[in-house]
Amino acid sequence: MLLAFSIAPAGPGDDDSYAPAVAAALQVVRGSGLPHDLGSMFTTIEGEWDEVMPVIKQCVDAMGPYGDRVSLVMKADIRAGRTGQLTAKVDRVEGLLRE
Repeated sequence: MLLAFSIAPAGPGDDDSYAPAVAAALQVVRGSGLPHDLGSMFTTIEGEWDEVMPVIKQCVDAMGPYGDRVSLVMKADIRAGRTGQLTAKVDRVEGLLRE
């Protein structure tokens, strides 16, 4: 599965930036060893259900110190038996654009 998620604490930090909280969550994602991509609005992670969902929970837990509430938005592309889709989907579209 590919799972795109956006996560944020209830309010920005002292410098009006979510960057420290996002960095804490991204550190969890990187530590998972799963393929991932950081975008300006969403982070996408690739793996099986049982691999991805614990990482999402750990990201929520990592946000805890930055606010008393955490907002989480997720969108998943679930295709059994597929791997490498984090880049393959983009590669297919880019190939069509080159034609």
